[in-house]
Amino acid sequence: MGSILNVPIILASSSPRRIELLKQIGLTVIRMIPTADESQKKGEMPLQMVKRLAKEKAESVIPLVLREYSAAVILSADTVVVEPGGKRIFGKPKDVADARKMLSKIAGKTHIVYTGYCIYETGRDIEPRFFTRAVTSKVKMRRLSKITIDRYIKSGEPMDKAGAYAAQGLGTALIERISGSYTNVVGLPISDIVQDLEIEFKIPLFSWNESHVESQKSP
Repeated sequence: MGSILNVPIILASSSPRRIELLKQIGLTVIRMIPTADESQKKGEMPLQMVKRLAKEKAESVIPLVLREYSAAVILSADTVVVEPGGKRIFGKPKDVADARKMLSKIAGKTHIVYTGYCIYETGRDIEPRFFTRAVTSKVKMRRLSKITIDRYIKSGEPMDKAGAYAAQGLGTALIERISGSYTNVVGLPISDIVQDLEIEFKIPLFSWNESHVESQKSP
């Protein structure tokens, strides 16, 4: 397709954390809100799920992208937290009791965070192509007392976060160590994505087009 100077990069995500991570490397994107059923399919492993959902999110904004642009590169992602020693996915807590249950289960233990991402090249006059990858990080949490858990829940931060904590917020104080990509835990494995933009899509690091203006559109 050419270089970043010729086409916009679309972020198919509603996550402000992903926007911030991309801003940190100087990449301005055009944001579009994807639509996808984020339910886990029967028998589907978390690693498979995040790759599937990332692709579906990218595909959901293609009609809007092609109405606005003759060609574009779409970036989308899906992140899940998996309970220690298991295969069950921890989503966002339903209520305070659910948040307390999640935090109690991960306290003092190591759990896994998967992020699947998709880079989708599309245009009106080109054959679309896509690349998907899933990245794994292991997060060891501190031992947490009931008082600490309750105080953290009272902050309100856990209530809209998968696994009931935010690695980039107050929740960073609950983490003992991370094995693997920190930004993967936040929502985008930046190093892996940049490498794939360079190798798979010939978009070199730090050659971003500063004329791109961030905006938000809904399909």
